Amino acid sequence: MVAGVLEYELRKILQEGLPLVEKPYQEIARQLAVSEQVVIEKIAELKRQGLIKRFGMVLRHHELGYAANCMVVWDIPDDRVDQVAERLANSACVTLCYQRPRRDKWSYNLFCMIHGKERAQVERQLQEMIEAHQLDYPHQLLFSSRRFKQRGARYV
Repeated sequence: MVAGVLEYELRKILQEGLPLVEKPYQEIARQLAVSEQVVIEKIAELKRQGLIKRFGMVLRHHELGYAANCMVVWDIPDDRVDQVAERLANSACVTLCYQRPRRDKWSYNLFCMIHGKERAQVERQLQEMIEAHQLDYPHQLLFSSRRFKQRGARYV
């Protein structure tokens, strides 16, 4: 298979998600009629080129019974945001944590996601995390009111 065509076909397969088999790269290699090593090398090359940023998992938490989804937004002093973000990201209840620039009337600069089966569970987890890490900073809880389609990256 020609290199450009191989990369294009590989990106098409990857955007649909890894096959749910014991050896996903081997399965992709079978589909592309190349070796598993070629697939692994091409993925590494695509990452080096910036065409693939990272591999991640899209977890459909609602289907697993997690109906209370809360984005907690924090107003953290800029000189402490990295330290606080590390603490939050390492908390067992946090599934996502990232920094964003402050906006005109929006003073929050750190965001973390907590999923739970019910709202009270999320609130309890947040309170335990605040106490454990002494997070005495202004914050708000933004519970999801509707779901949007979740999907992975699109490459082609």
